[in-house]
Amino acid sequence: MVARIYRPARTAMQSGKGKTKEWLFSYEPAEPKSIDPLMGYTSSGDMRAQVRLSFETKEQAIEYAERNGIAYRVEEQVDSTRPRVSYSDNFRYDRQQPWTH
Repeated sequence: MVARIYRPARTAMQSGKGKTKEWLFSYEPAEPKSIDPLMGYTSSGDMRAQVRLSFETKEQAIEYAERNGIAYRVEEQVDSTRPRVSYSDNFRYDRQQPWTH
């Protein structure tokens, strides 16, 4: 069973960087989820899928995996190259394009 070590991305509903500085350790699913035919619930017999550990640094997460003999994969976060634009830039007096309704 392979574990993922990664940094979570920002949520789409927030502009802040909350909970993005920690590194998460979670297991990959060992078996696919199944749908209960009577109620339609999604379930799995994989108990390790519920484990999610957080660490302050990537090195701590890697050291934990190596100490416990767990195969792991580190996923580096890709930085966005999109320029940062604020809402107030729409109303600047020195805009390149004129702003009209």
